[in-house]
Amino acid sequence: MRLVRRWWIDGVALAIGTVVFLVPFTFIVLTAGKDQAEAALLDFTWPTEWHLWDNLQEVLTARDGIVVTSLKNSFILTIASVALIVFVSSMVAFVHQRRKDRVSSLVSVLVLAGLIIPPAVVPTIFVLQALGLFKTLPGLILIHLAFAMPFAVIVLRAFVGTIPREIDEAAIVDGASPMTLFFRVIFPLIRPAVITVIVVNAVLIYNDFVYALYFLPGDENATVQLTLFNFQSQFLTQWNLLFMNVVLITIPPLIMFILFSRKVVSGLAAGAVKG
Repeated sequence: MRLVRRWWIDGVALAIGTVVFLVPFTFIVLTAGKDQAEAALLDFTWPTEWHLWDNLQEVLTARDGIVVTSLKNSFILTIASVALIVFVSSMVAFVHQRRKDRVSSLVSVLVLAGLIIPPAVVPTIFVLQALGLFKTLPGLILIHLAFAMPFAVIVLRAFVGTIPREIDEAAIVDGASPMTLFFRVIFPLIRPAVITVIVVNAVLIYNDFVYALYFLPGDENATVQLTLFNFQSQFLTQWNLLFMNVVLITIPPLIMFILFSRKVVSGLAAGAVKG
């Protein structure tokens, strides 16, 4: 009886997941394969004639290839931001977890404040302008670092807490310096949590719309989410090209999440065992 109930619950969950995720994505793919007139009907129907390749070519060449430029900008932004987040947050988490003093308590307050306090857009723009980083990729990379660090530090700190201090002491006795201890001993042990931070932040940064709109204006700085405006206007929306654009920019994060979804769950679960 219990086995039947478990299979029934699993079946219901699978059905809900299919409706919530696969049905909308199927609608997007079908619409992306239609011509402009048929796509404008927004019907959940099979295309009369497939135009996937034609629509893809038109999307890639629209506005002097802004989609290609945006893909390049988004990949640079995502890779650089995630690398910096992992590098800085892992070291902060290690020191924060191992130290038990007033400085550590202050860091805890700052991390929680970073999670609770919403970002202030206008003052941040003023700061970026003063530093000469407004409308630049390095400026937006620093923005993502600042906004992503609290979550990353919490996840990594919880995982570092599962590593016995005796490992630190043994490495120090063997003559390891603090940097050697961290990069050659601790960092390889927190790999599941690092993968969690990488995947979660890579998807969020790649799909970011608001920060890129505020802090990185200009066609030459466009990111993938901003290109969704290319095929919308006050009087006309080219739904087939819009949905083809959506399919194109959805593929990279979808592949990453499918490949590393188990690592994400294991990293979060393992870090929750001991803080």
